[in-house]
Amino acid sequence: MTNNDRAASPNQSMNRPVELQGQIERITFCNEENGFTVAQLKVRGQRQLVTIVGHLVSPKPGERLRLRGEWSLHPRYGEQFKFTDSETLFPATISGIEKYLASGFIKGIGPVMAQRIVQKFAGETFEIIDKQLERLTEVEGVGPKRLEMIGRAWKEQKQIRAVMLFLQSHDISTAFAPKIFKTYGNQAIQVMRENPYQLASDIYGIGFVSADRIAAKLGFDQDHPARLEAGLLYTLQQLSNEGHVYYPYGPLLEKSQELLQVEQEKLAAALGRLSFRQEVIVEEPWEGDAGPEARAVYLTAFYLAETHAAKRLQALLQAQQNLPFVDPAKALAWVQERLGLTLAPQQAEAVLMSLRQKVLIITGGPGTGKTTIINAIIKIWERLGGNILMAAPTGRAAKRMSEVTGQEAKTIHRLLEYSQQKGGFQVSENRTLPCDLLIIDEASMVDTLLLHHLLKGVARGTTLIFVGDANQLPSVGPGNVFRDLIVSEVIPVVELTEIFRQAQESLIVVNAHRINRGEMPLWKPGPENLADFYFLEQDDPQEVLRIILELVKERIPKRFGFDPVNQIQVLTPMHRGVVGAASLNQTLQQELNPIAVGLNRGGRLYKVNDKVMQIKNNYDKEVFNGDIGRIVRIDEELQELSVAFDNREVLYDFSELDEIVLAYAISVHKSQGSEYPAVVLPLVTQHFLLLQRNLIYTAVTRGKQLVVVVGSKKALAIGIKNDRTKKRFTQLWRRLSL
Repeated sequence: MTNNDRAASPNQSMNRPVELQGQIERITFCNEENGFTVAQLKVRGQRQLVTIVGHLVSPKPGERLRLRGEWSLHPRYGEQFKFTDSETLFPATISGIEKYLASGFIKGIGPVMAQRIVQKFAGETFEIIDKQLERLTEVEGVGPKRLEMIGRAWKEQKQIRAVMLFLQSHDISTAFAPKIFKTYGNQAIQVMRENPYQLASDIYGIGFVSADRIAAKLGFDQDHPARLEAGLLYTLQQLSNEGHVYYPYGPLLEKSQELLQVEQEKLAAALGRLSFRQEVIVEEPWEGDAGPEARAVYLTAFYLAETHAAKRLQALLQAQQNLPFVDPAKALAWVQERLGLTLAPQQAEAVLMSLRQKVLIITGGPGTGKTTIINAIIKIWERLGGNILMAAPTGRAAKRMSEVTGQEAKTIHRLLEYSQQKGGFQVSENRTLPCDLLIIDEASMVDTLLLHHLLKGVARGTTLIFVGDANQLPSVGPGNVFRDLIVSEVIPVVELTEIFRQAQESLIVVNAHRINRGEMPLWKPGPENLADFYFLEQDDPQEVLRIILELVKERIPKRFGFDPVNQIQVLTPMHRGVVGAASLNQTLQQELNPIAVGLNRGGRLYKVNDKVMQIKNNYDKEVFNGDIGRIVRIDEELQELSVAFDNREVLYDFSELDEIVLAYAISVHKSQGSEYPAVVLPLVTQHFLLLQRNLIYTAVTRGKQLVVVVGSKKALAIGIKNDRTKKRFTQLWRRLSL
């Protein structure tokens, strides 16, 4: 091939294979999942930039490429060079080196530092970084800390690129390369060759489906033992994400067969191997049980959590109370005088039972006086000299508990002193919680694993009170703990049904109870009315979207004075669709945070001031699934993003950004344990598969001062009539009953 071929114009070499060399000036588009890139290339000898189209590994402006491909004429975009092979060359020009370094290629070098380094070392820059790193200290602003950061990033980038090239050579998405390298280091390629399914269990964001694609590209057979075992574990994990603690043996094989497309006999053998290694527990049917659902298959952690939680609760129920003798009637009279009120019969019963029972459940909807009961119990126990601790599953719920009681409340994880560095929960059997009374609020959010760890930290003499609303959605995590505790009938329960006069003045409270009874809510239309519950009827989802945007941006702030981002929360039943969380977030971000500059990662755009939500528990950072914050800083030089959660800043490396999503709109499930000044809820018939009474009830009870439902009466009626909650396979209730 001649030099003329390399620099040939499109018209001279259309449809002829040629080689092209040049420097990336800008990236027009890049799909991180598969590396598909459209970029503008500066080619020596050509005045205009050349549009190149093909797959590249993490392209950067300033990068120099040798490409092989052919010219083509796109009917809309004109002449393009479509390449099939690429080779990365270090930039040859001073400006190219500077642009390459400034593009975020190396953590610790941004545009300013790139300029300083290139001014100092010119064409020797890459040689210096690679072989004489310490000489960078000759550049202003490079101290020992930055030098170490640059050196580590340079080394990691070389190794990550090797992983990327390995993935690309097997036609596998390169988007996972940084995470794979971060997990396995120099062993990354070896792990992928030997058992790519290990990626699914070790790396957040790489599920079985992605690992299976990698394995297929690497030549793993469809019935390979590692594939079948990983597929079974994945199926069980997916089912746990739906709330199941276990799944019946027969239906599990059927679901796994749908995924893996192999005979059930081979899957049964694979399940046997997993059981032998105790990665799963297969529990034989209970006496009297029969049929395909009688035999239960657990992920081992869930089996241990459920069985041990039941045993600890039984032990707690049988133990003596850490409380001096007290006359309950006198204590009740004293606390009513102290609080200056007369407790209703159900409230008085709850207070008396807290003095007699080792474990107690208090359940009731909004306006039924749960907070008054908690305050009364706290006053009595303080008077008796008891040590009291309070906790809730989420930070927001704990904060609200502190506000209404005037006492410190923590998240359960913080109460149990979780530390990943120290190996988990520090409060456990060997060091229990130093308290006589433990109150857990928003108990409907507690899942099986969390209950297990909580009970490990409760001393046998402690009195334990669960407070919650049994009519809300169950926990996001596996299990149906609060309902199981109630239906077991071994733990005393006080159910609050009376709505107090002050609460009756709120349509939010009145309608929550109407919905819970299967009745349509009440609303009072008319612009002059300042009620706290509104229903805006609209059947067309596109119009619902437009109305929501108008409400959040203009109508609610103007009429009620609520801040569109901090005080108004859009809740939605689903993630997809016109008024699903994804679409709503994209639209609301554009309108409420219109700044143009942002960071694109994984198909998401992050901008300073964006409202975001953590979507997995991160114990190292002490942020948990459902926590909401605001982005306060994006540093492309350090490749870090900072989020403020309740006045505490948390740093995220760019590789960790799949842990946070936009939160202008969130799912109803994610809103559990939180309250917002104003809630906007779309309900359309597109949601019919998810519409159920406890979902609408949960959404409405999240609003403190205002709830606006936008949608169709038909969708609202469908949800309110549907009181059939999806069954969760859990056996805590029957283990407690033994």
